[in-house]
Amino acid sequence: MELIITARSKSQESTEYTELKEHQLEAYVTITGGTGGVKNPYQAKVKIRNQGGSSWSGVIHVELPFAKGNPRFFLPAFMYGRNRGEAPQNVPNEFPRLREGNPARPSSPWWMTRSDRLSHPAAFVFDSGKIYGLNSSPYFIRKNGIKQQWKPELNGEFYQYGGFTCSLAKGTVGYTLGYENAPLLFIKSRLVKERAPLGENCFELAAAESVELTMDLYEYESESGLGINPALEEIYYRYHQGPRKASDIKTAAADLSKAIFEYAWLPEDRSYSAFVYEDKETGGYRYHKIISISWTDGLTVATPVLMAALRLGDESMREQALSCIEHIVEHSLNPASGLPFEAYHDGKWSTRGWWFDGMRTPGHSAYLCAQAMFYIMKAYEFEKRLKNCLHEDWMIFVKKVLLQLEKTKNTDDEYPTILSERTGAGLEYDSFSGAWCMAALAYCSWLTGDRTHFDSLKRSERHYYQTYVKRMECYGAPLDADKAPDSEGILAYIKAVRYLHAMTGDELYLEHMRDALCYEFTFKFCYNSPVKVPPLSTTGWSSCGGSVTSVANPHIHPMSSNLVDEMLYFSEHAKDKYVRDRMMDTIGWGCQTYNRYDMEFDYGKKGWMSERFCHSEGLVTEKYSDGTPAGTWFCLMPWASGSVIEGLVGDCWDTLVK
Repeated sequence: MELIITARSKSQESTEYTELKEHQLEAYVTITGGTGGVKNPYQAKVKIRNQGGSSWSGVIHVELPFAKGNPRFFLPAFMYGRNRGEAPQNVPNEFPRLREGNPARPSSPWWMTRSDRLSHPAAFVFDSGKIYGLNSSPYFIRKNGIKQQWKPELNGEFYQYGGFTCSLAKGTVGYTLGYENAPLLFIKSRLVKERAPLGENCFELAAAESVELTMDLYEYESESGLGINPALEEIYYRYHQGPRKASDIKTAAADLSKAIFEYAWLPEDRSYSAFVYEDKETGGYRYHKIISISWTDGLTVATPVLMAALRLGDESMREQALSCIEHIVEHSLNPASGLPFEAYHDGKWSTRGWWFDGMRTPGHSAYLCAQAMFYIMKAYEFEKRLKNCLHEDWMIFVKKVLLQLEKTKNTDDEYPTILSERTGAGLEYDSFSGAWCMAALAYCSWLTGDRTHFDSLKRSERHYYQTYVKRMECYGAPLDADKAPDSEGILAYIKAVRYLHAMTGDELYLEHMRDALCYEFTFKFCYNSPVKVPPLSTTGWSSCGGSVTSVANPHIHPMSSNLVDEMLYFSEHAKDKYVRDRMMDTIGWGCQTYNRYDMEFDYGKKGWMSERFCHSEGLVTEKYSDGTPAGTWFCLMPWASGSVIEGLVGDCWDTLVK
């Protein structure tokens, strides 16, 4: 395999990367051993030496070319296929898209990004029945005065990030010493910066100094983009660092749930506040309510809190959570559509939640409606199992809504993402968010034994697998991301196939479940990124085990923590060590990512946790009172805590706590 090595100097006026000799740099490349396969990639050893008489500063770019046909790129947590560069892009939320030619922003035929935007230090492409790719260390350290690539077994002073690249124009994936965010840097989808001059992101070589790096290079046959996952599994074990040791499962569940119980409850609304802030002027608290039935409030809070209350034997906490659930069951239904209203404000129900103006089409959200039904059933199951208390009115409500949702599938057996507020009819499709309808129906079938819609359910699973999962491009779950590839929707699919397997014993569903888990793992960090912004940089916070939300919202949030039960189910049925190891990362991440004591993350009380953890430059928009940047939001966000709680107090409690 041949590598192309170019450089851009900090001092040059042009942004072009040119041959090394123009920079008085020289490269020595040796390809040793390997077959290019998953277990035995080619080993490339590269030595770059500054032949000049003065220090050199810039970015060095090492590219792996491939035989370009119709490539689909995979840079974990950053690029999936072409990040839907094939779709219309005149939308409010911008994120990196690949498109041929000279497209308008935010599309480009190539991208460069700092290594910590990726969850794994690797860049792959699927093209013409083959996987091509490379992996190399995400950053450099100084050890005994020598710059070298970081490895988990090495201790040394952080020196500089590397970077990863992909080019549809040239047909390459690449790695950089130093880095650029080019042609654009996405702080968030509505805060995008143009390519900056080379500055602190440069790699420096003194006169006569050299640096050595190693790269694994891949070229092997595959039927689809799923073929990157075996290589990522190998990379996971090569770079893996577990999250820091913090609270145990029982302590974390108690801390998180008690904080919600004490600080977030709104008795007049029979719900939880979506945000809780400390009010430094009054010494009290401020509430940003934006109440919804699910997703960022409502049942994604109430059900985990109920589960924790049942595990901890806290009756007051249980009664509080039950009040929220019953309020939604008793009052949220829209009689015109047969679906629940998703938002609640000043005593009125509506479909106009905080996300409304980001939607293309007004109406009910399948994501929220179906997810709400799923969590009502989970509350029902735990009340029945741990309290021997039946809530049959809940199940009557759920079944009515699920029957209405089942009527709305199109001829592809896909559920809609948006439904009419007037009639309940499907209005908009082409979105993975409808998988929550499938998850809720599968759970209901398993819970009740009613197989009336079983054949239809299996057809929908086949559609979502072939159309989204197999292509490693699941988009359209979050309502605020303009159908960017994301990690949220896959959670619903994984839950659905778990129950399909539980009902059928068909190994196909275990195979599909693993493919879906592996897609989610592409968003989940395998190592602990060297975060540079407090409070994450000062607490020892770990990125490993946390998942990036989407390519449009580049921060780690805790939603994937609600998959612990599914990972446990899969690892026990398939005897799969890799999935179990990922599960333990997820559990460990959740136990260290909240305030274990007042002000641990420079705000809030014990048990407080927000949704935003900025592992990279992405979404660093919060500020301390002195104006310096902060890597998290300074507030309690109960849905975020609820995701972690759910993972800790489910079946994992019986296995790992008792």
